[in-house]
Amino acid sequence: MGAELQPAGESATAGESAILENFGGNLIEALSGDGGDAEEDGEEEHGGDAEEDGEEEHPAAEESDSSEDEVAPRNTVGEVPLKWYDEEEHIGYDVTGKKIRKQSKRDKIDSFLAGVDDSKNWRKIYDEYNDEEVELTKDETRMIRRLLKGKTPHADVDPYAPYVDWFNWEDKGHPLSNAPEPKRRFTPSKWEQKKVVKYIRAIRKGWIKFDKPKEDPSVYLLWGDDSTSAETKRQGLSYIPAPKPKLPGHEESYNPSVEYIPTQEEINSYQLMYEEDRPKFIPKRFESLRSVPAYENAVKEEFDRCLDLYLCPRARKKRINIDPESLKPKLPSRKDLRPYPSTCYLEYRGHTGPVKSLSVQISGQWIASGSTDGTVRIWEVETGRCLKVWDVGEAVQHVAWNPLPDLPILAVSVGHDVLLLNSGLGDAEEQLRIEELLRVEKSTSVNDDGNNTSIVNWVRHDKHEGIQVKHFKAVSTVDWHRKGDYFTTVLFSKLARQY
Repeated sequence: MGAELQPAGESATAGESAILENFGGNLIEALSGDGGDAEEDGEEEHGGDAEEDGEEEHPAAEESDSSEDEVAPRNTVGEVPLKWYDEEEHIGYDVTGKKIRKQSKRDKIDSFLAGVDDSKNWRKIYDEYNDEEVELTKDETRMIRRLLKGKTPHADVDPYAPYVDWFNWEDKGHPLSNAPEPKRRFTPSKWEQKKVVKYIRAIRKGWIKFDKPKEDPSVYLLWGDDSTSAETKRQGLSYIPAPKPKLPGHEESYNPSVEYIPTQEEINSYQLMYEEDRPKFIPKRFESLRSVPAYENAVKEEFDRCLDLYLCPRARKKRINIDPESLKPKLPSRKDLRPYPSTCYLEYRGHTGPVKSLSVQISGQWIASGSTDGTVRIWEVETGRCLKVWDVGEAVQHVAWNPLPDLPILAVSVGHDVLLLNSGLGDAEEQLRIEELLRVEKSTSVNDDGNNTSIVNWVRHDKHEGIQVKHFKAVSTVDWHRKGDYFTTVLFSKLARQY
C-alpha cells in the first residue's frame, strides 16, 4: 500500500512502510530544522516534542506498540485505486460491509490554524486510505530523522560492529556422518536404463541425428532483377512474352480522303530520306475493296517479325503508372493558414488622415504613402520606421515609385500638380544622376502639338527638392513606364497625358 507523508488536511496513505518511503510537507521541514541536529541517544531531537504548557510527558505513552502494525486496516477495499471513489460519497467498506463515509476535509486556512494552535500538528499525517489522521510518535519521528541523515533506523544498531566468527574451527577427529555407503549407489538406476532405451530407439528410427547435413547458404543477387529469380524461369531462362505486332490504323485505308494522298513530289522526297525516317506505307486510293491488290510487303514484314522473335533479345521494360495530379504538392487550405490573413503584423503610424495611395519601391525595402492630411511619407517595410516626410499642403491622390532601382524618384499627384521628388535614397553617384534629371533651367509649357502653351508647365519646386508639373485640371493618377523614362497622368476630365 503506497503512501505519502503530508501535513494534516492533505491526502496521504498511512503505514510505517509508507512513512519510511516518502516524506513531504511540513513534516520534512520540521525534521530538517534546527531541532533535527540533536543526537539520537535519548535526548530531545525536536524542539516541538516538548509540551509548551510545561507538562511532563510520560515515557510509556510515547512507546510504540508493536501490535498496532498487525491491526487490519479499517477500509477493506483492497489494493484498488482510490480515484474510483472520487465521485462517491464513501471511500470503501469496513469489515462488517458498511460504507465508510467521507469526512469533510479541512481547507488551507483550517490547516494553518490547526498548526498554530496545536504544537504537535506537524507530526500528523492524513491517511487517505482509511480517511483519518494519524499522529506519529517520538520513536517514529526519531526513526525518520535518522533515515534522512542516512543512518540506520534504530540507534542501538551498530552497522560497523566487529565481526564475530561463530564457527568452531576445532578438529573433532570424526566426520559428522560415518554411515556406510548405501547399495543404490553401486547398482544401475532403473529410470536411467529406461531413458537410455528411449534414446536408442529414437536414434534407430532417425528421430535423433548426430551428423546433420550441411545446408548450402542461400545467397541472392543483391543488385539483380526480380525477373531473373529461379521462380520466374522456365527451363532455366527468364520467360518474357513477345511484344504484339502493331495493328493497322486509318493510314492504311483503301479509300482515304484526297488530302491524305501524297503528291508525286512528296513521294520523290521520301526517296531522299533515310530508310529509318521513310514512311513504311504510302496510302493509295481504290474505288472498291475488290480492286485492292495483295500487300506487296506482307512477306517481308512477316520475315522481319520472325527474325525479331528469333534473334532479338527481350527485356522487360518497367513502366510506372503515376497520376500526374499526385506529383503536385498539396497546398494547405486557407483556413489552415489562419490567423495569417487576419492578423495585424505591423502598423505604420504617422498620418493623421486617411491614406489614399501606397507604392512599394522595386527593392522591397521602402514603401511610400500619401494621405489626405497633405503629407507624403517613406517607411521602412521591415521595421515601420518613418524615413522622410514631405508636406505638400493638399490631399495626395496617388504616389508611384520609379521602377528603376538606381533612380529612387517618387511621383506624387497633388491637386493640379504632379511632383517628382528626390527620395534621398542611394549612394552619392546615384544622387548626382538624380539631381541632373530633376534640374530645370526655366519653366516650359507644352501642349499636344508641341507648341508652347499653358496646358502643362514644368517648374522647379520652391519648397522641396524636385520638379513640379502643373496641369490645367486636377490629376487623379500617375504611373511610370516599366523602363522608367516615361510617366503617364490621368486627369479628372477623362484625359490621359504622357511625358
